[in-house]
Order: sequence, then structure tokens, then C-alpha cells
Amino acid sequence: MRVTGLLRRRAVELAWLAFALANLLAMVRWEYWETVPFHFIWVSLTLVYGFRVWRPGATALTLGFVIISTGALILIDISRGTVEWGELTEVPLMSAMFLAMVWHARRRQDALGIAEQHAEHLESTLERQEQFLHDASHELRTPVTIARGHLEVLGRTNGRRAPEIDVALDELGRMERILERLLLLARADQPDFLDFDEIELDRLLEDVFLRWSEVAPRNWVLGRLAHGKLRADSEQLRIALDALLENGVKYTEPGERIELSSRATGNKVEIEVADEGLGVPDEAHSLIFERFARADPARTRSAGGVGLGLAIVDTIVKAHGGRSLVRRKSRGSVFGIQLPGFAPASPSVQSALARSAGAALK
Repeated sequence: MRVTGLLRRRAVELAWLAFALANLLAMVRWEYWETVPFHFIWVSLTLVYGFRVWRPGATALTLGFVIISTGALILIDISRGTVEWGELTEVPLMSAMFLAMVWHARRRQDALGIAEQHAEHLESTLERQEQFLHDASHELRTPVTIARGHLEVLGRTNGRRAPEIDVALDELGRMERILERLLLLARADQPDFLDFDEIELDRLLEDVFLRWSEVAPRNWVLGRLAHGKLRADSEQLRIALDALLENGVKYTEPGERIELSSRATGNKVEIEVADEGLGVPDEAHSLIFERFARADPARTRSAGGVGLGLAIVDTIVKAHGGRSLVRRKSRGSVFGIQLPGFAPASPSVQSALARSAGAALK
């Protein structure tokens, strides 16, 4: 078994050795044409080394074997008068070429080793960060819950609720939302993060829209919707849509327009939230979906949050195999998510849905 394993691991080297020996025999057999097999040996050696990169000891041993064997055969032919003395210079020239190849290959191997070490270190760091986020978020939930309970009891026992208690409860509620988002980000790489199912996308969007239209005083508009089924995790998709709409509410004033719509292209669907808010600068488009990123770092905490909402959107969308989008309008911004796995409804079903929607509007 060990011999078989060794032969499999060294199949390339053994094949090259057989090729080199065959060419050495050709140099002996055809003295006047020996430069052809000579170059076959050296070129094949260089090519094989470029793919295998042997250890220094094995490299020196192989190079020594080729130099001595090819040089000795050329010297024999020179002594017999079949070749010129100048042919011997081929040996150091080919050796120099091979050594140059060795130098470049070793440098490449060292660079790859350093890159792999950095990648492993980065992966380990990310794993520790994710674990820290999970542990810290989990541990902080208990004291936040306890503090909320005591404040609520204090507000009831005093008879008259002090405004300071409401402020404290609002801040604890904000902390709870941040902790929930940190926990979601921490488990985003887990295999059970998503629970896929076939969902009626238009109904889901209508439900999310109605819920938000009752929360914030904005000019809410439900645009055209793509009718069909989407293979997705409905709960995680709701979280992503909530974060998009929350972002729209943050950066708009009461009465300004926020529109939710969707459109299908083949088996993909794009869900968009368009607002008439402050807009996102072009230079921030590449960073807006990163964790703790905000389009304007100078924003207050109440307006800008901590920069986790859009990061959660991007995390959920990427877990579905999709991508997040953002673009500017003449007034405001459009945030979108593109998801695969969409099956459009048949034309007859779409016509029926369109008629029912028109009747509902009347």
C-alpha cells in the first residue's frame, strides 16, 4: 500500500525520469542528432519543476544528474569528433535557465505560503469576531430584559409615569434591536440560517407594506408588484424588507413619499424601496451595505443608527444568492434587492390578479 501510494504521488516525476532516460539513450544512439533529445530533457525538466517545485535537496540531486549525464555524453561525442566543443556550452546555459526557473518558482511558492497564512489568520480573526458578537449579544440580552422589567414596574408603582422612564425604555428597546441584529449577523454563516419555502411574493410585500404604512406618517405608495412564487426564507426576507423600509423612514420627513415595488426578469425578481429623502452620495454606494457604515458619518444616532440595518439586508440577500443595489434619483434614493428562484405566475393568473387589484382600488 505504501509503495502504491508513493507511485501515485510521484507519478509525474517517474514519468519524467522515464522520458529523460529514453532521451539519454537517444543521445547515445544518434550522436549527430543528440541536441534534439538534449533539449527535450532540459525543457521537460523545467516544465515539470514549474508544476511540482521540489525541495532544495531533490532539486539539487535532479539537476546534478541531468548536468553530469548530458555533459558526459557530449564530452564523449567531442572526444570522438562527432560534435564541436561549442556544444558543451549548452549545458551551463540550460542550467542557468533552469536555475532562473527555480528562483521564480520558489518566490511564487513563498508568496503563496504567505498569502495562505494571511488568509488563515483572517479567517480565524473573523471567526473570533463572529463568536464574540454572538456571545456578547447573548449575554447582554439578560441585563437589558431585567432593566426593562424593573423600569416598567417602577412606572406602574409610581402612578404617574415619569418622562425619564419612557426615555430609558426607548433606549433599552433600541439596545434590544441592536442585539437582535448582532445575533442575526453572528449566525449568518450557519448552515441552518435560512429555511427555504415557496412564498407568494406579492402577498408578502402587501403585508409588509400595510404594516409599515400604519407605523410612520409618510406618503406610502404600493407600486406595481411581480406576481409569482419565490423560493426564500419568508422570516429572513421580512427582516430584510423591514430594514429597507426602516432605512427609508429614517431619511425622510413626514409626508414624503416611500414606494415599495417589485419586478421580475426571468427567474429573478428585484424588490425596490424608493424614497424622497436625503439620498446617498455616489462615493458611499460601495460602502453603504457594510457593517457599521453610514452614508454620512456626522449623522446623529437617532437619524443614522449604528449602521447595521443595510448590513443585515445585504447579509440576508447574499445568503439567498442575490445582491443588494442602490442608486440615486433626482430626489432621494432607490434601494433594491435582487433574488433568484422566482417563478412568475401564469399570464391568466396575472390578469386575474390585476383585475382584482383594480377593483380594490375602485
